[in-house]
Amino acid sequence: MAFFSEDLLEAAEALLESCRSRGLRLTTAESCTGGLIASLMTEIPGSSDVVGRGFVTYSNEAKQDMLGVSAETLAAHGAVSGETAREMAAGAMARAGPDASLAVAVTGVAGPGGGSAEKPVGTVWLAVASRGGETVASKHALDGDRTEIRRAAVECAVAMLRAAVERTG
Repeated sequence: MAFFSEDLLEAAEALLESCRSRGLRLTTAESCTGGLIASLMTEIPGSSDVVGRGFVTYSNEAKQDMLGVSAETLAAHGAVSGETAREMAAGAMARAGPDASLAVAVTGVAGPGGGSAEKPVGTVWLAVASRGGETVASKHALDGDRTEIRRAAVECAVAMLRAAVERTG
């Protein structure tokens, strides 16, 4: 069985085509998905004209070093927060420079451990930043085991990116 469903691959293809027709480039900043968003996009032949780069920042140190997430944000809100997701997306945009029109960031608790009363397993924050536009973040409470949570987070990322592309006109 393939990791990505046909429906998800089709949604990613539609996203890439929408980006291509508008001259948009994507970058990813991933924590709990460990590169799965970039993997999905690059599963599709010809994606290199849309996907510029991806950052896998699993640890807090990587979030700080690679994306510029502030130590203060991590201390005050934790790695799994809207504030961190926003800073991850903004950092990916900044580090990608002109190579990115949109950046998606994801951080969460995929389990089976690591959850808390405030942030149980399945808590995922995503953010999408657009060059010259606003950064939109959303919190999701995803169900399932680790694989199902990570796959659902990828689906959420694709949906958020598609909405962001539509907002660009």
